[in-house]
Amino acid sequence: MDEWTRLGRIADYQFSAGASDALFGDTTGLTVTRSKSGRPRQIHAPDGRLVSLGLDGRFTLGLTGGRRLKAALDAPTGRVYVGEESEPFVREGRNAFAKFVTEAGASIRSDDEVLIVREDDTLLGVGRAELPAAAMADLASGVAVSVRDGAEE
Repeated sequence: MDEWTRLGRIADYQFSAGASDALFGDTTGLTVTRSKSGRPRQIHAPDGRLVSLGLDGRFTLGLTGGRRLKAALDAPTGRVYVGEESEPFVREGRNAFAKFVTEAGASIRSDDEVLIVREDDTLLGVGRAELPAAAMADLASGVAVSVRDGAEE
């Protein structure tokens, strides 16, 4: 199995079927940075970082990868919707709190990589879910998503 097939399988497993095509469908222009052992660490497109491969074998999303996934995956898959009062904070890279979450994709679990979006599906940022989807909707306090990258307007 070649490297792109392996990376694509990880993406499909972690994010949903179709994620591999969205992230790595056309490998032209993609660059891979590697660890000293030769293991892939980060994958970049000409417009930015798509993903990083952690030591746990899971991807962490970059903003460019988040944009590609948002375009490819049907809503609400992988998305956490927040109210407009959270928008400026998430865009700055600050965490999204549970009390501002209006909806979340039902399959989201703690530690999943997610897209943080407005009600109209505008991408605000990407990050790691701190709570499962059901808890995000039910809790009135606490961090719902640790934002890694905020999307500038």
